[in-house]
Amino acid sequence: MTTKAILLLSLGLTLVGCADNQSSDDQQSEPVNNLPGKHRIIFDTDTNNELDDQHALAYLLLNGDDFIARGVTVNATPSGGEVQNHYDEAERIFKLCQAGSDIPLLTGANANFEDIEGDLENPTFDGHEAVDFIISEARTSEDLILVPVGKLTNIALALKKAPDISEKVRVVWLGSNYPQPGEYNQDSDVPAMNYVLGTKVPFEMVTVRYGDRSGTDAVKVTQNFINSEMPGKGPKISEPITGRHGGQFATFGDYAVSLFEHIDYHDEEKHRALFDLAALAIIKNPGWAESRTHPCPIYEDGQWIERENNPRQITIWENFDRDAIVNDLMQTLENPVKASVE
Repeated sequence: MTTKAILLLSLGLTLVGCADNQSSDDQQSEPVNNLPGKHRIIFDTDTNNELDDQHALAYLLLNGDDFIARGVTVNATPSGGEVQNHYDEAERIFKLCQAGSDIPLLTGANANFEDIEGDLENPTFDGHEAVDFIISEARTSEDLILVPVGKLTNIALALKKAPDISEKVRVVWLGSNYPQPGEYNQDSDVPAMNYVLGTKVPFEMVTVRYGDRSGTDAVKVTQNFINSEMPGKGPKISEPITGRHGGQFATFGDYAVSLFEHIDYHDEEKHRALFDLAALAIIKNPGWAESRTHPCPIYEDGQWIERENNPRQITIWENFDRDAIVNDLMQTLENPVKASVE
């Protein structure tokens, strides 16, 4: 990496910590955590929402030494439009990363959990492709990690339709300002989140915490950094894709520049957080954040309600090593190893 890149990285928020091992209880099956070898991932994403999903998806698809990409499922959240928009954006990243045709990309829920849960007996319910895929993979693929980085609709529907899979998967969710209220992924489908919290599935919350150095909001880069360091990064494809904002792109790095060009900023230095990237990064290296177990709370009337005597424990991730995570993204794009389905 260039001296300029290092200097720009040093302007970020560096938060170094270590991760604790997750514990379990008689209300919850033992989570699959920190196993040696590659991690089997289903990545559940609202890809067309902002720009962090695309960076996280590229990180997954080009990290073949660490991740097995069992599949990618999409869902719709308000800022990204209909679910087809999210599918189309994920497909662009697939092409830019030269993802193999064997890695499934499936359409999930357009509506929210409470709108769909009563229709699960209908074989063509909203989101059935993604939900049925998650269930099938959970029942047949060992050590499977579900990594939702948008609302939890697809995950909640899968757990409701097939409660048995709660003992077969680990859920690592990017979302929530816990213990504070609010946050986009959470608020996009609160009933889905509460349903998942009410199951026995091993659950890990990768906190967002807008404006707080302890959450993934700290995993920021500037537009200047992207413009300087991203061009040409990643595999080069022979047939360029058309970006969601127009233009032709043959590498993910060039597309990243376009994504940062067409986004709103809230500070003079033009920072944007790569929230979703952190959820995969801490699976790859748990030392890039701190984790702790906590009695599972519930979210009611716009507030977190603590349940100190709840025997169900969840894991809270916080205090992320921003520089390590961003550096690993850059190393991944400079030395890509395409992920496979097995």
